[in-house]
Amino acid sequence: MSILFISDLHLEPARPDVAQAFFRFMEQQAPHATALYILGDFFEVWVGDDIQNTFINKVKDALRNLTQQGIPVYLMHGNRDFLIGQQFAEETGCQMLADPTLVDMFGHKTLLMHGDTLCTRDTDYLTFRNMVRSPLWQADFLAKPVEERAAIADNIRDISKEKTGQKQYEIMDVTLSEVEKVMTEQGVQLLIHGHTHRPAIHQLQINGKTAERVVLGDWHSAGWKITFTEDGYKLEDFPF
Repeated sequence: MSILFISDLHLEPARPDVAQAFFRFMEQQAPHATALYILGDFFEVWVGDDIQNTFINKVKDALRNLTQQGIPVYLMHGNRDFLIGQQFAEETGCQMLADPTLVDMFGHKTLLMHGDTLCTRDTDYLTFRNMVRSPLWQADFLAKPVEERAAIADNIRDISKEKTGQKQYEIMDVTLSEVEKVMTEQGVQLLIHGHTHRPAIHQLQINGKTAERVVLGDWHSAGWKITFTEDGYKLEDFPF
C-alpha cells in the first residue's frame, strides 16, 4: 500500500513537457497507489469550471481514468487555481480538500496544506488572498465573460511576477513561527505542503517532540512526489 502526494505542477498548454510528465505519471505510477493527493497549484491558472478546451479535457480524462479505477484523488486549492469548483470535481471524480486538512497516514497524524498561508511575511499577498477568497469577489468574477476573466488573470500574473522579482527570498518562504503555531494548534508532528517550490525535509521541535515539515517541489524541470507507506515516507524527484 502506498499513498502519493504531488503539488505545484502549474499545468498549462505552454508547458507540454510538464503535461506529458503528468500524463505518464497518471498512467505508470498513480495506478499502483491506493490514493493520490494534489496539494494545490495543479493548474497555472484557473478562471472557472466553465472553461473547456482540448488541453483541459485531456487533464480531466487522466484524473477521471484514475478515479474510475477506484483510486481516490484528493485535490486542494492553491494560490493559482483556487477557483476550481464542484463542476470540475464531479467531472473528474476528485474530492476537494479543505486547506488545512488533517489525515491519518498509516497511524501518523498528518497535516496537509498548500503552504501559502504559512508565508506570513508576504503581507501584500495575504491581503490579495483574503480578497480573492471572498465569496462575493468570486461570484462577481465568475459572472464576467470568459475573455474578461482570462484578461484579468493574465494581468494579475504579470503583476505577481513583477512583485515576486522584487521580494527578498525570506519574504516568500514560510515563517517558522507560523509553522510551529499551526502544527501546535493541530497537534501534529508531521506537516506536508507545497507552494514555496523548495523541496526539503525540515526537522523541528513541536511540543518538545521531534517533528518534520516536508515540502514538495514544483514540476518545473523534474517531477516531485512523496510516497507514503507503512514504513514511512520518501520525498523524491523523477525526470520528465
